[in-house]
Amino acid sequence: MQFLARARSKTPQMSRPVAGILLVTSLAGCSLLEDRSQRYVDAPEGQPIEIPESADQSRFSEIMPVRSINTDDSRRMYPSSIPKPPDMTSEILDQNYVIEELDGRAWLLVNEVPGRLWPVVSAWMNQSGLGMAYDSPQLGVMQSELANFSKRSRELLGLDNTPAADEPRVLVQTRLAPGIRRKTTEIRVRTVELAENPEGLVSWDDGAAGSESALERQKALLGELGEFLKAREDNKSFSRAASGMVAEPLVRLLSEGDVATAVRVELDYGRTWAEVNRSLTEIDAEVMDLNRSAGWFQVDFRTEDERSPGWFSWFSSKDEPTHTHTVRVEQQDDAVFVTAEQQDNYTGEYSASDLLTRLFEQLY
Repeated sequence: MQFLARARSKTPQMSRPVAGILLVTSLAGCSLLEDRSQRYVDAPEGQPIEIPESADQSRFSEIMPVRSINTDDSRRMYPSSIPKPPDMTSEILDQNYVIEELDGRAWLLVNEVPGRLWPVVSAWMNQSGLGMAYDSPQLGVMQSELANFSKRSRELLGLDNTPAADEPRVLVQTRLAPGIRRKTTEIRVRTVELAENPEGLVSWDDGAAGSESALERQKALLGELGEFLKAREDNKSFSRAASGMVAEPLVRLLSEGDVATAVRVELDYGRTWAEVNRSLTEIDAEVMDLNRSAGWFQVDFRTEDERSPGWFSWFSSKDEPTHTHTVRVEQQDDAVFVTAEQQDNYTGEYSASDLLTRLFEQLY
């Protein structure tokens, strides 16, 4: 028994050198093996097998035939450009909801894209009691049911509590459109009176402004809609059908080479004039004089150093210009064009092209 015990104790000690020799030998053997993992890459293309003419051709066939690939078809199946989801980042305005008014018209300017607002505005139509009779995401228009037969709708629109058989049919329309500034939406609301029940979606009319009472009613409805949108800012739904309303920008910068020549604005003259007037103030181009009917602004567009040249200016006899640039607004066909001219007596840093570029960036 003692001999067996000693044999067990010595066996592990004798096996350790042997195991070490085997390990070293196996590692050395690995380096002697050829790496053939990339051999197929450098292998030359062989000649296809030719079947003798005397052989029976019917007895030979491809076990796995390789189909020829048309590259044009593959491009259609796997397009190189994958459509990206719309950018939901909207940090253009200081305030997310602003009611603006111009020439007897009012609208709600929202710091969000139309596709995000469409489902929420639709929910407001239903929850306010107006309902939804027709909608067209392509046109950006929603139309309510007749307000005559709903107590909540009559109260919302300020109609008489006692319906009359001969009273006009009343409905509400909302219209969503891309704002002049990128990633913003302008929402308009109007009340329509008809002699008979409508048979479908009533065409939107941007004609003459309504009465003062109609304008106040619009602003009241826009205020309620704004509060409804504000309470649902965390809504993550998005309307793919309404996403097409962001396709074309309303403002474009026209240039020849690297020199800006004009800003094209696809709005009416009055709205363009107001936007340019506001944007000039925001880019620190002080308006010295203006004439809306003639379509021009005289502005002081200088750098801070030029406006405060220091005490060296005391020794200069050069007259300081009353204005440095003239901005012109002109209606042409279906758009309004904004141009700029630099005064001859201004030789500072900012050119007319610089002014138009800054103005475009602020508008867009």
